[in-house]
Amino acid sequence: MLLHLTVRDFVIVDRLELEFSRGFGALTGETGAGKSILIDALALTLGERADAGVVRSGCDKAEVTAVFDVQSLHEVRDWLSAQDMSQDDDLMLRRVVDAGGRSRAYINGSACTVQQLREVGEFLVDIHGQHAHQSLLRSDAQRQLLDAHAGLVPLAREVAGAWKTWRQLDSALSAAREGSEAGQRERDMLSWQVQELSQLEFSANEWSELETEQRRLAHAASLLEGAQYGLAALTEGEGACETVLGSVGERLVDMAEVDPELAEASALLQSAQAEISEVVSLLRRYGDRMELDPGRLAEVEQRMGAVLTLARKHRVEPVELPELLDQWKQRLESLEEAADVEALALKVEESWQHYVSLATQLSAGRKQVAEALGRDVSAQMSALALGSGRFEVALLPIDGGGAAGMEQVEFRVGGLAASDARPLAKVASGGELSRISLALQVVTSRNASVPTLIFDEVDVGIGGGVAEIVGRLLHQLGQERQVLCVTHLPQVAARADWQWQVSKDGASGAVISRIAELDGEGRVEEIARMLGGVDITDTTRSHARELLQGA
Repeated sequence: MLLHLTVRDFVIVDRLELEFSRGFGALTGETGAGKSILIDALALTLGERADAGVVRSGCDKAEVTAVFDVQSLHEVRDWLSAQDMSQDDDLMLRRVVDAGGRSRAYINGSACTVQQLREVGEFLVDIHGQHAHQSLLRSDAQRQLLDAHAGLVPLAREVAGAWKTWRQLDSALSAAREGSEAGQRERDMLSWQVQELSQLEFSANEWSELETEQRRLAHAASLLEGAQYGLAALTEGEGACETVLGSVGERLVDMAEVDPELAEASALLQSAQAEISEVVSLLRRYGDRMELDPGRLAEVEQRMGAVLTLARKHRVEPVELPELLDQWKQRLESLEEAADVEALALKVEESWQHYVSLATQLSAGRKQVAEALGRDVSAQMSALALGSGRFEVALLPIDGGGAAGMEQVEFRVGGLAASDARPLAKVASGGELSRISLALQVVTSRNASVPTLIFDEVDVGIGGGVAEIVGRLLHQLGQERQVLCVTHLPQVAARADWQWQVSKDGASGAVISRIAELDGEGRVEEIARMLGGVDITDTTRSHARELLQGA
């Protein structure tokens, strides 16, 4: 579960440090105070997209750190082990976003990718947003919700991959059948080009070696002359440097015996003599090794000419010829495979059968869960004052299948605007859709394995007696796992085991979000505000106490 959240310079939050408890917690406050901003901050540590807009005005960076208790979460420990990351009873996720929009992520103090945050976050928290009911109108969102509820997401990914592979192979087969003559011409051309380049037996490293050797051979005479001139000046000629320095060195040694201040100059000169001796040795070895070899120069230039001819012919740099040869070989191999229509047709059939096998498993899994989901959501709809409503999950076959499987998932509702079950988008009103969405989230959350559930204003459009039922449902969920709910409904907040109030503070000249943990009387005042607005009377306080006592 979530233990601790630290937020610094995030939107209108300057610094917050929050300690979380078990059970059901409510986050309340006026609109715009920053309730949902805290959820956004937590989502950042779970791998949500970041941009410069999250950094508080005037600050150079925003930073969010979340700490979770993962002692009993074996999936998280296994994941950390697979990533070679340190393990402890607590897991720390940290995200830093600078004013330029660049972000850095850390897990237990070690740098990580945002994708790794997302992966580990899936084991820790489920966030149900305030606009979740709107996404329910999309067919893909309905399918994803059903697959997630049934634990079929990995299988659905395999099905999508198998479909993509089959489509690619099938397109290749069609192209092979339609363009066999053109393919043969391309294969013939590539075969000749591959043979020509292969015969050259040229590597990218060879070109730099050839250039170096050609320069040395072409300038061999001047290089030898320069080496001989250096030897003459340093040691062999009249007034050679070595002779002069030796004489000066002897004088300095004698002088240093008289005046020690000259000892440093004497030592430096001795060092210079040693280095000049080393230069002389190098020049002699170089002169002994260097030879005038016009024959070898002709060989090198001929080799370079052959390479340059092919490079110009194919409009590439000489060093790019080996890479070009590899590309031609790969293309030729693929063309030769495509030319074998029978073998390619066999691959297409095998890939199709693989897709059908996976898609059939996916269909069976969806069918097994769809009926139970419809029954459970219908029961929750009844509790949410939609007693006449009936929720169904329809699986509509798709001819020829598709990337998402062999059926389309469609959520349907009956008994509201019509007796027959019809698509959700054509039946439910806005308020009904909010309650159906909440019923779905409650049912799917009960079967989820994550320890922390967050509901961000999912009770929009709900009030009265239904709000009390929503509060009771969330409280029941809180007995099984940690639940945090951002809410404007006093009936929901009264059911919470603990409550925080979010407020805005503009005393410093800038709007800052503050959070206070409410005690007994504090909760009475806050729920009274939620009931009665600005003017809180003894009557609203009495009503607030009744709500809390009833809860």
